[in-house]
Amino acid sequence: MEEKVVLVTEKDEVLGLMEKMQAHENGILHRAFSVFLYNSKGEMLLQKRAAEKYHSPNQWTNACCSHPRMEETYEQAAKRRIKEELGIDCELEEKFWFIYKADVGQNLWEHELDHVFVGNYEGEFNLNKEEVSEVRYISLENLNIELENNPEKFTEWFKIILEEYKHHF
Repeated sequence: MEEKVVLVTEKDEVLGLMEKMQAHENGILHRAFSVFLYNSKGEMLLQKRAAEKYHSPNQWTNACCSHPRMEETYEQAAKRRIKEELGIDCELEEKFWFIYKADVGQNLWEHELDHVFVGNYEGEFNLNKEEVSEVRYISLENLNIELENNPEKFTEWFKIILEEYKHHF
């Protein structure tokens, strides 16, 4: 069964549900969240998307991004997905939200009202290999160098969200 996303106005008023692929094909605004996780050294966790993903396969991105279900809060959805993708639990704090639109290739668009969460995690991961092929921590300095030298290795939305994130911290 195809997963559905929650369509919203720019004020986060619910308009209804739509199949995820249809929303991405048509670039329709929907709810999303992004999670940034850090270790005790202040390094950011990156995940590499699985090769089987229908868009942006084998690209690096932040710890977790996805969509809340109709009955979920943004925080509930973020905690559900870090458990489903990374096999972990941790406390998350919402920092801000914003709207963006990104061309992710293959005539697909991410047009999202994105709530951004931050947390800290030290420990083992139990990766869902259908979602994530590997994870790694990286210093922000080295991340900026990699983004400059090899931007194609990172998801389009991660580059947008990271720039917005830098304006808040």
